[in-house]
Amino acid sequence: MNNFPITNWSEEDKPREKLMLKGKSVLSDAELIAILIGSGNRNESAVDLSKRILGGIDNNLNALGKLTIQQLMKFKGIGEAKAISIIAAMELGRRRRTEDVVDLTKITSSQTIFQIMQPIIGELPHEEFWIIYLNNSNKVISKSQLSKGGITGTLVDTRLVFKVALEMGATSLILCHNHPSGTIMPSDADKLITKKLKLAGDSLDVKVLDHLIITETKYYSFVDEGIF
Repeated sequence: MNNFPITNWSEEDKPREKLMLKGKSVLSDAELIAILIGSGNRNESAVDLSKRILGGIDNNLNALGKLTIQQLMKFKGIGEAKAISIIAAMELGRRRRTEDVVDLTKITSSQTIFQIMQPIIGELPHEEFWIIYLNNSNKVISKSQLSKGGITGTLVDTRLVFKVALEMGATSLILCHNHPSGTIMPSDADKLITKKLKLAGDSLDVKVLDHLIITETKYYSFVDEGIF
């Protein structure tokens, strides 16, 4: 029989493409393992090989996690590298189960934002622009530096802001940047970029909730000041 590597399958059947297009939850255990091992052998696809491995342990993932490299290599088509990939993935899953679920911080006011961001950018000698990404419960799912500039200003890439938001599944975001000079009043450029990002967010259904200018001891909220 011919070898059937993942790259030769139809788009609909490829585990990697299936995960990208439909999400991880729709993949079977065998398809997930197939992604780890990458290819099958001369007689079977990666998914068929994965099904055979699972069949040998009564389709029990806990049992799979206990197999050694040598035990995995007893399955025809599984070499040392593939065995190591499976063991590493199973160990990550085990460690994940032992960790506490992260309690995401909920944004309830501009003061909450200031408390999060002041330690990060409040005392810097240069300007940085950050984005806080939120889920539909206004809980922080990520904070990321968008740009870093000199003391006179920084550049903001609107496309990158919303590319990240869409990839993370964020439903809203908050803009933050610092003023090393210590003044909290927004410049005309601050107002312009806020308006630009707000309009872009409205068109993508990702709401810009606020923009904070942060210094060492105080902050300016566009929402609190009625600019939004």
